[in-house]
Amino acid sequence: MRAKSGKIHRTRRAKVLKSAKGFRGSRSRLYRTAISAVMKAGQHAYNSRRQHKREIRSLWIMRINAAARENNISYSQLVYKLSKAGVTLDRRSLAELAMNDPSSFQDLVRQIS
Repeated sequence: MRAKSGKIHRTRRAKVLKSAKGFRGSRSRLYRTAISAVMKAGQHAYNSRRQHKREIRSLWIMRINAAARENNISYSQLVYKLSKAGVTLDRRSLAELAMNDPSSFQDLVRQIS
């Protein structure tokens, strides 16, 4: 006879249902539907962690571009001239500089032009 109500069996099911807590309807209550819901949620979480990195980088680029155009230079020209001048600031710090200290960003653009 096969064991169906043992400790391992219960804890495995409880773990899945705990992960499905907050899901709508039967997806949080029924084990069989909860399994697929939890797996799908895990896939979405995995993809979103990677997508988040892309979206943040794109936001930095938009901010740098906006600040660059205020100083009469395009984003691509700015990045090209920065690399040619040997400035090793990454996009994150350039965006931070453009937002929080526009005068320093303007000085940087003047130096490389």
